[in-house]
Amino acid sequence: MTAKLVDITTLAVDAIVNAANEALAPGGGVCGAIHDGAGPELAQACAQVGRCHTGEARLTPGFRLPARFVIHAVGPVWRGGRDGEAELLASAYRNSLALADAHGLQSIAFPAISTGIYGYPLAEATRVAVATVRSQLAQSRSIRDVTFACFSKSALAAYAAEGVAA
Repeated sequence: MTAKLVDITTLAVDAIVNAANEALAPGGGVCGAIHDGAGPELAQACAQVGRCHTGEARLTPGFRLPARFVIHAVGPVWRGGRDGEAELLASAYRNSLALADAHGLQSIAFPAISTGIYGYPLAEATRVAVATVRSQLAQSRSIRDVTFACFSKSALAAYAAEGVAA
C-alpha cells in the first residue's frame, strides 16, 4: 500500500475507485473528474448498471481513462458517526476489493471515499480505509498493489499517520 499526491484519473492501474453516489450519476469532486476523463460512455454504462446502495460497489469499463476499469463505491454521508457510518465506509472498501479480486485485478487506486461533499472527517475516514484494506489484502487472491490517491498534502499526511508509505 502506498499513498500518493496524484490525480486518480491519471493512474494506469487495473481499476480506479470512484467515490460515487447511489444513482451512479456524474457528480462533483472525484466523481466528476472520473466521468470527465472516461467520457460520456461511462455515464451510459452507469445508467445500465442502475442504482448502487451505500456500502456497495459496481464495476464498469474505464473507457478513455488509463485505468481498465472503474469501481463505483458508494460511501456514507457523515451524520456525526453514530449512524453506522464506519461500517458502511468499510463495506464500500471491502466490496470494491472483492470486485477487483473477483475479476483477477492486480492493481487498484482509491480516493478518500466520503471525505468530500459527504463530509466524513478525513482522519477518521482514513483510519477506516487503511484498516479495511490491510485486512482484505491478507485474504486477496489477486490484488498486489493498492494506491491511495490523495487530493491534498493534508490527505497524504492522514495516510502517513496510519502508516501508509508515500
